[in-house]
Amino acid sequence: MVLVSHSREVAASTAALAKALVGTGDPAPVAAAGGLPDGGVGTSAELVRRAVKDVDQGSGVVVLCDMGSAVLTVKALLADAEGGFPAGAEVRIADAPFVEGAVTALVTASAGGDITAVLAATDDARTYRKL
Repeated sequence: MVLVSHSREVAASTAALAKALVGTGDPAPVAAAGGLPDGGVGTSAELVRRAVKDVDQGSGVVVLCDMGSAVLTVKALLADAEGGFPAGAEVRIADAPFVEGAVTALVTASAGGDITAVLAATDDARTYRKL
């Protein structure tokens, strides 16, 4: 899983929270791709590309984005056959709230769920009502 946020701190903190909530055992790979390379606020295609490469183990990578241009950055990488993601990498964007989606995705993946199960779990996180 890759967490794409406009803020380095938000992406890293969300990854840490999701890992902590996995429980026992080893969590599935997760990488934070937050902010710009200089630490500023924004999104970086290079940081996203690197994060996908770091976590890809051949069974697919689910990407969660915090908002707007983070989604556009990932969509642009998906559309770029030459300079986007590594050849053969299955990368899918989850349409889910950032924190809830991250926790649900990582727990599901860490329990052995495939990319289809992880995306289904993030769909559930998107529709979960708090009241």
